[in-house]
Amino acid sequence: MQILDPKSICSLDFLMDSSKIFSLEGLGLKLETAADVESHIKDLRNNNLVEEVRLGGNTLGIEACKAIAEVLAHKNTLKLTDRESKTANLADIFTSRLLAEIPQALTFLLTALLSLPQLETIDLSDNAFGLNTQAPLVEFLSAHVPLRHLILNNNGLGPSAGVLIADALTALHAKKEAARAQGKDVPYLETVICGRNRLENGSMAAWAEVFARHDRVQVVKMVQNGIRQEGISHLLRQGLKHASTLRDLDLQDNTFTKVGSVALSEVVIGWKSLRELGVGDCLLSARGGMVLAEALGKGENKALEILRLQFNDIDISGLNKLENSVKNAMPELRRIELNGNRFSEEEPSLESLRELLQERKVKAGVVVTHDNQWGLDSLSDLEEDSDEDEEGDDDDDSTGDGDGDTDEEDELVVSANVELPVSETPKQETQKMAQENNDQIDTLVDQLEKTTI
Repeated sequence: MQILDPKSICSLDFLMDSSKIFSLEGLGLKLETAADVESHIKDLRNNNLVEEVRLGGNTLGIEACKAIAEVLAHKNTLKLTDRESKTANLADIFTSRLLAEIPQALTFLLTALLSLPQLETIDLSDNAFGLNTQAPLVEFLSAHVPLRHLILNNNGLGPSAGVLIADALTALHAKKEAARAQGKDVPYLETVICGRNRLENGSMAAWAEVFARHDRVQVVKMVQNGIRQEGISHLLRQGLKHASTLRDLDLQDNTFTKVGSVALSEVVIGWKSLRELGVGDCLLSARGGMVLAEALGKGENKALEILRLQFNDIDISGLNKLENSVKNAMPELRRIELNGNRFSEEEPSLESLRELLQERKVKAGVVVTHDNQWGLDSLSDLEEDSDEDEEGDDDDDSTGDGDGDTDEEDELVVSANVELPVSETPKQETQKMAQENNDQIDTLVDQLEKTTI
């Protein structure tokens, strides 16, 4: 087992031919016109070997983007890939720009990139792409057949724009298949990173379709998207279930409850190549933690190396089941994050896990440069179960279905053919907001009329 730190990977630029890298990354430039840009891109214009372009951390106006695009369009060797591969990104290039500027500026850049046959990865994180600015991105994503890795973090999409992005990726699948039918060598979509984008339940049907089509995907990271249990269940059962080659799944900081945990336990056993599973801060619930631990104990996830389960209300019963599963069914597991759950740091199961992971580390003979690569995480925020908690769980079991979860959760169980709510169109959203404002005004007027001095 080889453990590499992504930060160290990013710092190995000296191993690459410097003529293949062009970077303005992190310079904080504010470029408005073609004249502003020219002195900065002169080297790029004269470089016919460039494979990587890094423009992130600057703010680019419309004319500046047009000038850069004219140069990029002729760089057929260009490959825009993610930071961990030591290559380019277009993240954070529109800071302080007016909303009206972004579509045109983005159109110039993405139109140029469409002509690059080796462009396999694009990172457009930290740029504002809501409903008003998504059109150029949708056009690019639905048409760029070479796309292998997509990175869209913190773009403010919302569920409606999220549906449009997902539909574009579904359309891309059809174009990839058509190109393969013509005998072309076309990469599969392997990476989808779309976190902190408020995708919510309203876009989950569209995203499930993406993963049902692009079933060779290997890395999916959709953290902090406000997805609730019914949406998570649909995404897992109707979409990610088909991703048999999945290696890294990160859905942290969404809401699972027992409902989503059951769905995860059903599909996780199909991911034989899974190496990292992140479901921390997802409110799995005590019973949900037990169900997931039992699923991982079936021996179908032997390649799993990292398991993130912090802040999930997992109790001692779930911890005990997890310990047994790690010992008997996950021989490659090297890192478990359990902080913020409901058991004591003095639990024998925790000490057993700590010793087991240490034994594996010694046996592997690896040099660990960062604490987060191996062993247990910090357990400073554990919450011990009180007698009142235990009594409350017993009461729930006697009045409910025996699992200690609420009736509300039981009502939210999602079947395999559930229909999720359709996101409103921009016009519908505007009408809805206007109606809500009118209602609030009417209520305020009524209150003022009743007020006496």
